[in-house]
Amino acid sequence: MINTVGVPKEIKTAEHRVAMTPDGVREFERLGVQVYVETGAGEGASIHDADYVAAGATIVPTAADAWAQQMVVKVKEPKAEEFGFLRPDLTLFTYLHLAAYPAVAEALLASRCAALAYETVQLPGGALPLLAPMSEVAGRLAPQMGAHYLERHNGGRGVLMGGAPGVQPAKVVVLGAGNVGWNSAWIAAGMEAEVVLFDKNLDRLRLRWVDQINKGRIVTLASNRGAIERNLADADLVIGAVLVAGGRAPVVVSDDMVRGMKKGAVIVDVAVDQGGCIETIHETTHNDPVYELHGVLHYAVGNMPGAVPATSTQALTNATLPYTLVCHPALAATSIKALVQAAREKPGQLNYSSAGSGTGTHLAMEMFKSMASVNIVRIPYKGTGPAVNELLGLSFDQFTRAVVLPQGEFARFLHDKPADRQDLLAQLLGLDVYARVAQRARAVLLDAAAGLRRGG
Repeated sequence: MINTVGVPKEIKTAEHRVAMTPDGVREFERLGVQVYVETGAGEGASIHDADYVAAGATIVPTAADAWAQQMVVKVKEPKAEEFGFLRPDLTLFTYLHLAAYPAVAEALLASRCAALAYETVQLPGGALPLLAPMSEVAGRLAPQMGAHYLERHNGGRGVLMGGAPGVQPAKVVVLGAGNVGWNSAWIAAGMEAEVVLFDKNLDRLRLRWVDQINKGRIVTLASNRGAIERNLADADLVIGAVLVAGGRAPVVVSDDMVRGMKKGAVIVDVAVDQGGCIETIHETTHNDPVYELHGVLHYAVGNMPGAVPATSTQALTNATLPYTLVCHPALAATSIKALVQAAREKPGQLNYSSAGSGTGTHLAMEMFKSMASVNIVRIPYKGTGPAVNELLGLSFDQFTRAVVLPQGEFARFLHDKPADRQDLLAQLLGLDVYARVAQRARAVLLDAAAGLRRGG
């Protein structure tokens, strides 16, 4: 049972965000959960220790004190000097971006902690609710940073984004029309630049109403190598905004394409924290954000929203707080009981739609899926059936009949190949990790299981 939460100070270079605001502390205090904040953790975001104390938090002098709590909430992935704080009985909730930081993945596996990455929490329609706010901030920052480095004294071509009467504006090419790309295109267009927005998903371009809203101010093009190459040749600013949820960003701009760009042009690769979508990119920091290669300036800061910590801290915690709160058994109980009731009313049909759309219900489903470290730390566990019996008092058949995870292929596999389903479930759930998370709310789970058994 999670009764304490730690909030350490971020130690990534020039990272000034903090994972919890005083309002979040008050919400945890209401549930009887004590929050321990490392001294100075919020200073970069203009939140002082006294603000946390007034909300009910305890200020602790060291990172070790904050990391010693049952659950730790952070903004960025653990750095090497923090690996020693990882342990089996820890629940960690933060951005992990393991595709770009394999050493972090190895450390998490070795520690056997239960780690949930903000960027992999996914809603039924594919939306990423905890990644979206920082994607929006980074997207809006990208043209601002690009405009800064286009100035001649900063190494750029000396081009003004909006041009001047009788003078052509800067040409901005945005690769990807997701949250980052759309926000980048919108801000660049607001700066009066000529904007070209690429995406391989034409429906995404249509659904964001780019053409209707902007009436030609943002040109939309289907993404392919030839079209990208032609547009990069005369671009002043290129913004990389390609995302593959939970995986490495694909490289869509080759070394040769960069060589073909104008001297003094600028690249801002927002996807660098997922490996980058520009072949010539490597991660930089706020202290040393750009480098020149082939005559082109490359901006590749992996934590761009850290440049505006007051704004981005509020945006991030607005999204993450409901999810961190549901980790508390008092709220998880309500959510899990709702799942039980839905299972009784619609046996074999329990999914996000039938169980409801609230954050609590979503997190309860995540206890069977994402929170068990799917796409984060997979620890295959043999003998899934006995583990389910031990934890829930349910047979494996009862479990799979009651809970159909919202993954069509998985459901079909269970139906078509019942003999093999235990191993598959183990791989999907990483039940070894799930078991440790569940044990902290064992009474809640057993109560829910009893209700499920009574419902047949």
